[in-house]
Amino acid sequence: MKETIAKKAYELGFTYEQTYRGCAQSVIAALQDSFGIQDPDLFRAASGLASGGGLTCSGSCGAYVGAVMFIGSLLGRRREFFDNDNDFKYTTFALAKQLHDRYIEEYGTLLCCEIHKKIFGRTYDMTNDADKKQFNADGAHVDKCTVVVAKGAQWCVEILYDHLKERNLLPTTPNP
Repeated sequence: MKETIAKKAYELGFTYEQTYRGCAQSVIAALQDSFGIQDPDLFRAASGLASGGGLTCSGSCGAYVGAVMFIGSLLGRRREFFDNDNDFKYTTFALAKQLHDRYIEEYGTLLCCEIHKKIFGRTYDMTNDADKKQFNADGAHVDKCTVVVAKGAQWCVEILYDHLKERNLLPTTPNP
């Protein structure tokens, strides 16, 4: 089941980034749809995270941040137990670290602009029309950022699945 959901997350992440754009929202949508979990507030909260945040490409990869948000939405510290929800808090830290390590292993960084350097050979400023046009011409939504989002979604499933299963938090009807 885990492999099926991970494959679905990869495919949806790729397709959503290719079709709709927005790395953070694309990874969240792929994960929500793969697990059969809907949270429109989480999806909406990721709006400003595209291209390193505010389209600047200077922050963390939106796909990484979106996946960490998804992990936290399921296993993160709960507000009603703000002062003593350490099990959930530290579990989320550990899973986010595992995802971090996968990004570092693959790309050598979490920074959007540095990932761009690795996969495109240059950086972009998505607030600049000429850079944005070149970004698209260079295949951002053909086989570059689409793959970054797809891998982030897949890795998130691979990291998260067993923890959800162990805590009986897997949906009864995941959507593989």
